Amino acid sequence: MTGTDRLARIEARLQSLEDERDITRLILSYGPLVDSGDADGVAGLWTDDGFYDVDTLRMDGRAQIAAMVRSAPHRAWIEGGCAHLSGPPHVVVDGDRAVAVCHSLLVVHGDGGFRVQRATANRWDLCRTSDGWKVAERTGRVLDGREVSPALLHAGVRAER
Repeated sequence: MTGTDRLARIEARLQSLEDERDITRLILSYGPLVDSGDADGVAGLWTDDGFYDVDTLRMDGRAQIAAMVRSAPHRAWIEGGCAHLSGPPHVVVDGDRAVAVCHSLLVVHGDGGFRVQRATANRWDLCRTSDGWKVAERTGRVLDGREVSPALLHAGVRAER
């Protein structure tokens, strides 16, 4: 192996590690941004035409994602006390595309203290843009015993559809 080949392999490994780190940071920034009501910050995680599909709502594009954060129901979550927590993602990078899966919890404050409102399986499909990694698609399914939720995680670990 030549010095040039060795350097190219090291550079490729470094790029892979940086991609995983950047994607992890993006995913883990969602909770603090959404819990602080930063609608533009949340929307900026997505591509212009990206979507966010949760069990009961599909938001197409940044404007709809920002509108969700600004909505009265979401503002009520913030004012009542909430935390959107994401587990560490499992990331598979393939060039300028990536798939990540993780669990998330919505923890809310109420009369008896804090409680888990929702536990969700999440799949993030991402792409590298001139502004760095962005979310093209995020799909979340509540982990309530339906087969679709663990199947979402299983396929995501393998970067399959």
